[in-house]
Amino acid sequence: MEPIIQENRAFSKMRTSAVQRLQNHLLNEIALKSGAIFHKEDTCLEIQSLNQRLKISIPECDFTPHIEEWHQLVILHYLDLADGVKVSKEQVSFGGLKDGLIRGTKFDQYMEKELGLFLADKTSEQILKICKSLGAEIVEDRSDLCAVFPFLPHYPIWLKIWFADEEFDASGKMLLSKNADHYLTIEDAVTAGDILLSRLKSAAEESLE
Repeated sequence: MEPIIQENRAFSKMRTSAVQRLQNHLLNEIALKSGAIFHKEDTCLEIQSLNQRLKISIPECDFTPHIEEWHQLVILHYLDLADGVKVSKEQVSFGGLKDGLIRGTKFDQYMEKELGLFLADKTSEQILKICKSLGAEIVEDRSDLCAVFPFLPHYPIWLKIWFADEEFDASGKMLLSKNADHYLTIEDAVTAGDILLSRLKSAAEESLE
């Protein structure tokens, strides 16, 4: 029970800090730099994350519809850090991000293992359907399937997949824009990757129902 209490306390502390930092920004500037929409009449920000359109009340920062707490926190950090820089089409691993050498490299290894397990029992048609259900755009690439997920307006996540053949099991990699650190820290980037993986698994379960 204690680890859960500690995690809740950690989340509450970080959320409070994130909300306070947002109060130092003008809402129209946040919208301009982050790709969100500022609704002056309702004093709220509207933002797209994967296949969901979310409204964030200001100054409370309550989310409608409700989403998982750590997903909320990542979005609040994104709104705070966003500087409006154009998204680079050059992709890097999490380990290739600024400050990503240790945390990001470890996450890359974890993600490759998890994606291998996720892909193992699924057909290419099932994977394609799952990706599209989360709002992904399928693009041409040297991989067998490359899906670009709109995690946030200026924060795409690339999922590259190689399907199984006679020699190799199915495998996959998650990649980010080279300048992704203009929008999220490495810790938040890792959380975003975990959220996407969780959503992929949930979408797969729903497709089987």
